[in-house]
Amino acid sequence: MTSTNTQIISYSPSSSSKSTHQFTYEVFLSFRGEDTRYGFTDHLYEALISCGIRTFRDDEELARGGVIASELLEAIEESKIFVIIFSENYAASRWCLDELVKISECGATEGRLILPIFYHVDPSHVRKQSGSYEKAFVDHEREADEEKREKIQKWRSALAKVGNLAGYDLQKYQ
Repeated sequence: MTSTNTQIISYSPSSSSKSTHQFTYEVFLSFRGEDTRYGFTDHLYEALISCGIRTFRDDEELARGGVIASELLEAIEESKIFVIIFSENYAASRWCLDELVKISECGATEGRLILPIFYHVDPSHVRKQSGSYEKAFVDHEREADEEKREKIQKWRSALAKVGNLAGYDLQKYQ
């Protein structure tokens, strides 16, 4: 007889933790806008906000006219939980991959959680950069100079690292 253990994680923004750092955001959402912004990500964002969870989503939180790069990096640094919504075209976005590298670095610090969600993409495609992820990297590597090759290696490492974390494969819930 096989038993299935399901772990439910309950999170309360006011709960105490060992960390003394006060985060600006409880959750940072990383996603490819064209794939999920007006569907899954919107629903997730609204659900988190309705529960009183301070959530960063780029189109809601960035000041108009602000410098996007520094504001996004600061939001990542000031977030406790990272929800990464891997979708078919996530790896085609240099910006998503830069976010992922920063999230991977910040996620290694105490008291932080990285939660990958695989939205209509096989988790092994993320880990191994196959399927649409392989195609995206072929495009990134085309005419890449040495500096860009180093950045591409960081992207690959972050995808492999985060892709190996326990997460949610939404294909299993259809």
